[in-house]
Amino acid sequence: MVGILMSNEDQLSHFNPRGEAHMVDVGDKAVTQRAAVAEGFIQMQADTLQRILRGEHKKGDVLAVARVAGIMAAKKTSDLIPLCHPLALTHVDIQLTADEKKQIVHCVVEVKTSGQTGVEMEALTAVQITLLTIYDMCKAMDRGMSMNHIGLVSKAGGKSGNWER
Repeated sequence: MVGILMSNEDQLSHFNPRGEAHMVDVGDKAVTQRAAVAEGFIQMQADTLQRILRGEHKKGDVLAVARVAGIMAAKKTSDLIPLCHPLALTHVDIQLTADEKKQIVHCVVEVKTSGQTGVEMEALTAVQITLLTIYDMCKAMDRGMSMNHIGLVSKAGGKSGNWER
């Protein structure tokens, strides 16, 4: 693939001046405490949610399995997203809350590290995989489930400081 020459003002951090993808060099950045929170939800039929909440799913505890899958995903983000740095995570917390009226499971993930780059991608990946695991475990009874409103809620640390949606 031929790169495209870009001016410095148009340059994105994951592309070099020739427009070629590269991993950003974070070697000179200070090690700081970093945190990110991401969220999303999966909407489903009322009966599907009731079976999850009552523990009546024949595959086991859907939310427990999804939580473990999300933690594993946060730890493996750099294996999934090509230009992500491998990070030593110090904390991954996944909160799953059911809203029976809206027929959803809301997922909130907080990820922390002490490092040279942020953990936004790890938090977002964990949300996606947590919700996909719920889908996978329940798809036989509800193929119409949908994952929605997945996004970054906040990030803290690093040169750019704090950010909140």
